[in-house]
Amino acid sequence: MSNNQDFYTFKGYQLNDDTRITSSMEDYLEMIYRMLKNQEVVRINELAEKLHVKPSSASKMVVNLKYLGLVDFEKYGYIKPTARGLAIAEYLLYRHDVLNEFLCLINNSDDETEQVEKIEHFLDEKTIRNIEKHIKSIRRNNPFR
Repeated sequence: MSNNQDFYTFKGYQLNDDTRITSSMEDYLEMIYRMLKNQEVVRINELAEKLHVKPSSASKMVVNLKYLGLVDFEKYGYIKPTARGLAIAEYLLYRHDVLNEFLCLINNSDDETEQVEKIEHFLDEKTIRNIEKHIKSIRRNNPFR
C-alpha cells in the first residue's frame, strides 16, 4: 500500500497546527459564550465555578485569550468576547451541540456531554458539518428518532 501521507504522533499533529487555539482555550471561550447567552456579564469567579477550576487558573487563561485578541478583559472586570472571539465561540458551541445530538442519536440517550467534551477538540469543521448533514438525513428518513 503506497501512500504519500506523512504520519505523526498526536503531539506532532498538534505542533504542526500553529493556527489553533488550545483545547483548554476552546473550553473557556465556549463557556464564556454559553454564560453570556443567559446573563449580561461574565466574571472570573463565575467562569471558574462553571468550569470547576480555581479563579487564579481562570484568570490566567482569560489573560491568554486576551493576548490572542479573543476577549476583552480588565483585572477585576467583566470578560467580553471580541468579534473574532465571538465568531469562534459560536462555532465551538455549534460543534458541541452537533456532536451531542449525534452521540445521543446513535446511543439512544438524552445527554452525551462527557463524551463530547472528550472528543470535540479533535474533529475539524468539515467533519462536524458532515455529521450535521447525516443527522438531518437520519431525521428526515426516520422522523421518530
